[in-house]
Amino acid sequence: MEVLAEFGTPEQRKRWLQPLLEGEIRSAFCMTEPEVASSDAANIATRIERDGDQYVINGRKWWSSGAMAPECEILIVMGRSDPDAPKHRQQSMILVPRDTPGVDVRRGMHVFGYTDGAHGGHAEIVFDNVRVPAENLISGEGEGFAIAQARLGPGRIHHCMRLIGMAERGLELMCRRAVSRTAFGKPLAEQGVVQEWIAESRVRIEQLRLLVLKTAWLMDTVGNKGAHTEIQAIKIATPSTVEWILDKAIQAHGGGGVSQDFPLAQLWPPPAPCASPTARTRSTAAPWPAASCAPTPVPDCSSVALRHKAFHSPDPFPPLNRRNDTSHD
Repeated sequence: MEVLAEFGTPEQRKRWLQPLLEGEIRSAFCMTEPEVASSDAANIATRIERDGDQYVINGRKWWSSGAMAPECEILIVMGRSDPDAPKHRQQSMILVPRDTPGVDVRRGMHVFGYTDGAHGGHAEIVFDNVRVPAENLISGEGEGFAIAQARLGPGRIHHCMRLIGMAERGLELMCRRAVSRTAFGKPLAEQGVVQEWIAESRVRIEQLRLLVLKTAWLMDTVGNKGAHTEIQAIKIATPSTVEWILDKAIQAHGGGGVSQDFPLAQLWPPPAPCASPTARTRSTAAPWPAASCAPTPVPDCSSVALRHKAFHSPDPFPPLNRRNDTSHD
């Protein structure tokens, strides 16, 4: 939706963005490819070639999230339109209706054995001489890399917001388990190590909330480029922290934690494939030169955009075992 909102023509927005916003259809973003290291968008091998008043697409994609959903009607496909252009001007993005002849949704991908079918799943898609009108091109030829970079900031913050919700769910399950099970003569909730897990989980979640909130505020006030360092930072901090919390929740559940009887085993995979930090992410998060190491502004939380209001919601699961009095050590 953000690609169309920012780069789509009025006709493209009317045809596809409006029904997306109304929840009538779904879309999928087709960028990653099995034959190349797709973390470098310049490696994309799928071809988008002009033929009269049409473009012809040939290539193979996978991890196209949402493409398995029955409601998915439109694909945004990134491919190479001019191999002879400068490196970052070779790629373009184009809209491909899912029912276009030549679009072959081969299979749904599994993440650690799970399909993620609840939201449509991740698809492997083959494009075999797929023809679409030239007006389906987004922004213009050679703009694909720039569009991809503009999309990364919002995409990463969405991942991190979702991961925070997963951490909350894991903590909630850990707390419920702790008060319902007994080991070594007393409830898990009275075991020191479990209390430490619960306390540390709450602290880490609140730290993440503030970092992601600050990043959202910077994106709203100075734009994605100005929030570059923070966007990289949340991609580094969030998955590793959520992984730690889910690990402790799984341990608190014993064998049940890795079974299908609880959602924890299925919650576990997303921190790795969906938002895990790469070495490049860490290197680009390091400000250089040293003059750029000055701290960024701190947001006025009362004026943060309403779309981030979820960060101001009350704790959905108050800490258990809290003392009745109001004193604090």
